[in-house]
Amino acid sequence: MSDTSPRIGLVGAGGIAYAHMPGLLRLGSVVVYAQDGAPELAAAFASAASAAGTSITVVDSLDELLAAVDLVDVVTPTFAHAEVVRAALAAGKDVVSEKPLARTDADAADLTERARTAGRQLYPAHVVRFFPAYVRLKEAVTTGLLGDLAVLRFVRSGAFPTRTPWFADRALSGGIVMDQMIHDIDIARWVAGEVVRVSAVSVRGGTDAEPVEAAHVLLTHASGAISHVAGIWGPQHLGFSTEYSVTGTLGSLSHSSRAEQDYVADLAAPEALDGFLPQVDPADDPYGTELQEFVAAFAGGTAPRVTAEDGVAAVRIANAALESLETGQPVDLAPTTTEVLA
Repeated sequence: MSDTSPRIGLVGAGGIAYAHMPGLLRLGSVVVYAQDGAPELAAAFASAASAAGTSITVVDSLDELLAAVDLVDVVTPTFAHAEVVRAALAAGKDVVSEKPLARTDADAADLTERARTAGRQLYPAHVVRFFPAYVRLKEAVTTGLLGDLAVLRFVRSGAFPTRTPWFADRALSGGIVMDQMIHDIDIARWVAGEVVRVSAVSVRGGTDAEPVEAAHVLLTHASGAISHVAGIWGPQHLGFSTEYSVTGTLGSLSHSSRAEQDYVADLAAPEALDGFLPQVDPADDPYGTELQEFVAAFAGGTAPRVTAEDGVAAVRIANAALESLETGQPVDLAPTTTEVLA
């Protein structure tokens, strides 16, 4: 690793940090602050890095981390994103924030404005844009292969994340819509354009010890296309899977992770992942590709495929879906200033 490699601060050491860590270690030295109450995981990272001949330093405070790094990767629980991102921007750091960018519309918009004012870069980690199946979908739409889009269907399933109680608290996490389905909400907007109306329904069952939840979100795009996004947090034996079927005037494209997976990933710490993260091809790691693209942009390279404004839009649509869940009514989205100017 060269002396010019960045020093990267990782704030948080929960399950998603395991997905980020291999890519971070390929990019630079890593400093970890386990703000989310998992110092034992941070220590495990340090031990693994030492065995591999790489560098991880574990620190005791956010201030100590910010003083030691060039850029920051925020992987704390959703409700803590805004506070940590604000602190990092105030310290003059470029920032990657795990999705969602923030829990509320106001916080997401505020973070974007603070980054702009500070002259720093801020990107939300909408990693599904980097998974090969979804890259293929974007290319098919962009090149006109499918024609004008008409109906888009997305399904994402996995085990209910039971080891960390805040996931089940909709006020803290946004529940299945904000935590899981926001990925497909973002993809739907990425390929079919701006969303003007949102409707949603959900159901939760099972027991306190073994909950299950499902939700359906219907998006009406400004183009007239309709996206149906379905999410399942199921029993603990349910393996993670994704599907889509996208139809336009010239053809259709579909994907099923169960049908397409031709590898078995060796997960370093499956007990920390809680059954709700996908296995990824070690030879084509979307998390690593995502972080590489962000770090290259921080260094003056090409702008990445996802922006802070995309993060704001995804939070706005997800919160509209949560409002629809509460009211039983569709929610109309007025154009944002950015959309009007476009």
